[in-house]
This record gives sequence, structure tokens and C-alpha cells, in this order.
Amino acid sequence: MKRFIAALAITALSLSACSTLPSASDPQVLRSFSPQPEVDPAVGPTPGQEADLLVREFYSAAAIPSSDYSAARSFLSPEAAENWNPEESMRIVDLIELTSQNTQGSNQRTFTVRGSVIGSIASGGSYVPENSGYETTIRMEQVDGEWRITDLPDGVVFERTELRNHYQPLPVYFYRQTGSVLVTDRRWLFGSQTSLDAQLITLLLEGPSARIAPATTTVVPEEATFVGVEDGVYNFAGMQNMSADDRLRFAAELVWTLSHAGVQEPYSVTADGAPLVENLESMTTDDFAEYNPRVASNSVAPLYALNDGNILQVSGNAAEPLEGSLGDSGNIESADISANGVVAAVRREGDESQLIFGEVEGQPEEALQAETISRPTFENAGQAAWAVVEGDEIMRLVRSPQTGEVTTTRVDKSELDDIDGEISVIRLSNSGAQAAMIIGGEVYIGVVERQRSGDFRLTNVYNPASELGGTALSLDWQADGSLVVGTSTQETPVWRVEQDGSSVSTLPSGNITIPVVSIAASPSTLYITDYHAMLQLPVETESTYWREVPGMQGLRSAPIVAN
Repeated sequence: MKRFIAALAITALSLSACSTLPSASDPQVLRSFSPQPEVDPAVGPTPGQEADLLVREFYSAAAIPSSDYSAARSFLSPEAAENWNPEESMRIVDLIELTSQNTQGSNQRTFTVRGSVIGSIASGGSYVPENSGYETTIRMEQVDGEWRITDLPDGVVFERTELRNHYQPLPVYFYRQTGSVLVTDRRWLFGSQTSLDAQLITLLLEGPSARIAPATTTVVPEEATFVGVEDGVYNFAGMQNMSADDRLRFAAELVWTLSHAGVQEPYSVTADGAPLVENLESMTTDDFAEYNPRVASNSVAPLYALNDGNILQVSGNAAEPLEGSLGDSGNIESADISANGVVAAVRREGDESQLIFGEVEGQPEEALQAETISRPTFENAGQAAWAVVEGDEIMRLVRSPQTGEVTTTRVDKSELDDIDGEISVIRLSNSGAQAAMIIGGEVYIGVVERQRSGDFRLTNVYNPASELGGTALSLDWQADGSLVVGTSTQETPVWRVEQDGSSVSTLPSGNITIPVVSIAASPSTLYITDYHAMLQLPVETESTYWREVPGMQGLRSAPIVAN
């Protein structure tokens, strides 16, 4: 936790103040970042405040780490303020509940504090979802006529609303093991800060969080340091032995991390006294467009639909069946289509399901057969797909673009063995670094690790949305890395779930009739299949009503977005 406070208690730019960069500052080694002088926030106890109200304000002030939690310490007696260690842990609860205990003497009060722990902030600002109870005892005395806390446990606890009020989630980008795809590592940073750019760079050099680390690799050597900003130039040292390719890859990580935090382009970057990337003294995201971690959000994703066992392409106000067996066989159960025109589909033949793999405009060939096969999901390159066989085994299928031959291997899912229920849905994230699943009606996310043997396994599995209570039926990833989940609950048929589990919120329900059995997300539009029809809702809208998809009116179909 100390490492987290050292990196996060510095003053950093808020998002609204990121339009300019410091023009000059004294160079300093920032591999292990040290706190900078801060202005204490105007938070403290109110004179004459009642004991219970003071305790509540203490828990609100505990969300402010500035100046070694000076705001929270002001609610404590001098001795308690000196002995309290806020860095022991940082837990987030839904609500703080206070109950008075009987005490002797009018100048003493004791409270039982309860809440449900929904998460914690780990080293480096990563959010870890939890589901446990919190209970502790707070003792108070009057000091110079004012109530002050005299006895409390170490660590920081505050409500979910305070997390949103004082912290902001920002992405730090690292490379996936299997290629040049950037993976989002979401971090929560204290909002009342300056030097946000320096803080993000520090986290970038420290490496990925523990949860996402198995799916990533690093290009930065251990000895690399960030030595500060001088005359608007970001200066690094210890990169003499990095190859030109690794320097380019690190530059892409850096540029996209800063850009998505709102730090204004262009960026001038040096390493050991020379430009980080040769012939690029000033860099923008345009220089690294091929690494864009949100490339899907800038593209138009083709829409298809599965209707009555056939796949239709939806364009404008019309829907036309695909040529060949995909469009006229009437036995397609589910399908996924990649952005480069490869299809993986499940068709029913007698008592068995067959997974077929190939070009959308060609004749896909059988790659796998079993009694039941889930809807396939593509890795980001579009030549490998995953599917669940018999509700239990996860298979990875790789198709050779030259020969069309498909090889099949099992994914190690041993971390799921203690979870009750069948895997009814599996969807890989846009980067391929994570897999979202529905198991027994609950949503789970696992990190995709490629082992030295070349085999894949799911690890660091967690439930980001325990609030759904086993009602999940369908899900998909959005371009920003969140999930949309369809359920069997009429009051809350569609949810948005943040990938780190820090927030679960309902989406407009309007005219939806449960169950929401299918769901798909394009960069601009959400699509669902409810009891009656295939509906759509723009991502950016104030409307609460979903409309039928043009060309698909009256046809209850499952949406397929080619990402």
C-alpha cells in the first residue's frame, strides 16, 4: 500500500486541467515517485459538531490522501492521529452504518461501524472487487470541548460515492503477450492533483497490475527511469540497451496512455539525451495509429443477424441472406464474424452440433463436433476462435489463412472448477487479453495467459457484478472495455459492468420485455434480442426507448457485430 500512496499522493492534473504541459521543472528520478508539496484541502471537523456526524465526516475525509491524509487526521485526537496508519489498506464500502454503544461518562462515545465491502484499491491504483462484511469499533472523547476519535483500526475505508467524487479511472497500456496489441490496465488516481502525466508515466514504468500481468509483456528494462519534464520534454534514462523496435513500442504505450488521459499532444520525449524514437522528436497518436487500443471505436462495424437458422447481412434498411449454406441452410444455431470476414458458426446436424470455420464469402468447413457448442468468439486477429463444448470444456480453434486447416486445443480452465454451473456464454475482449463468461447466471472475467508451452489458460478469475444475482443471460464487450449484460429481470433487463468491477449500473429499460437472450455492441450502437424483437439503442443517447433495427422489423433475431 505504501508504494501506492507514494505514487498516488503526488499532485496531478485533473482531466479538465490537462490542456497544457509544464514548461520547466527540476529533473528528478521518478522510478519510485516521491510526494510533492500539496495544498491541504479545506476539509476538517466543524466546531461543536455532534459525535456521530463527526464520525461520518471522518469517513468521507478518509478518501483524500493529500499530505499523508491530513484531512482525516484532523478528526482524530493528537495521539490517535500520530499512531493511525492509513496505508495499511484501502477498502470501499457501499454505505457506512453507525450504531451507538452504551458508554460511561458524558465525555465518551463509542460507535459500531458496519458496511458491505465491495472492493479495495491495491498497489498502483487498481481496483479489486470484493464481497465481504465490514465491522469495527470507533471510540471518541472530548478534547478541549470538541469530539475527537481516540481509537480506530488502521487502514482507510470510505463509501463508493467518495471513490467517484475524489478519484478518476484512467487506462495505462501494456502489450499483450501474443503481439503488438495494447491491453487496458485500469487505474484509479486521486483527482485533486497536478502532474498527472508524471504519475501515469511512473505507473507505466512500474509495470502492469497483478491481475492483468499474466496476459501482458513489458518492453522496458528494469533500470529505466523517468527523470522528469524540462522545457516540455519528457526525459528518460537507462534505455541505452533497448532495441529500436522496443523503443517504438514503448513510445506507443506512452503516447496512448497520455492521450487517453487528456494530456495534450504532441509529446517530445528523450531517452539518455537523444530522441526516444529516431527521427521523431515530437510524437502524436497519428504516429502510432496501428497500435490504437480503441481502434474499434473509430470504425464502422458491419451488422449481421441470425434469423430462423440463417445469417443475414443488415445494411441500411434491408437485410439479405449470406450466399451459400450460411444464408439458406436453416440450421445455424449461433455465429461470430470477425472484422476481416472470417466466420465461426455452430450448426445443428441431427443430434450433434458442428462448429464450422472459414470465409464468410466462401464455404466454411467443419472443425469440431459435440452434443452442445456455445456461440464462438474471435480473438482480435480474427483467425482464432474460442467456444465452450458440453458446457464445460473451452476449446481454442486456429485456422491457417493459407490452407484453411483448423487445429484445436483445450484451454486450461482449472480456476473455474470450483464455480457451480455450466459456461453458457463466453466472449473475448477486443484485445483478447480477457474472457468474459456467464456461469450459472453469474458474470465472470478471466485473464488469458499464454504459457511457455504455447497453450492458453484462464487465470485471475473474478466476478465483477455480484449485484446481478444470477440473472445474466447474455453479454458482450464494448469498445471502451466495459461489458453490457442482458438479464431475465424485468426491472433491470440490461446492465453496464466496468471491467474492474468498480461499477455496475442499469441501462435504459424503456420498452424491453424480458428475457434479453442476445446482446451485441458496436462502437456506436447497442443491440439486443428481447422476448419480441431485435432492438437497438445508440450508445450516446438520452432516450430510454429501444427501437427495432431497420430491415429487421418483425423478425426476432440475434445480432452479430463484426468487430
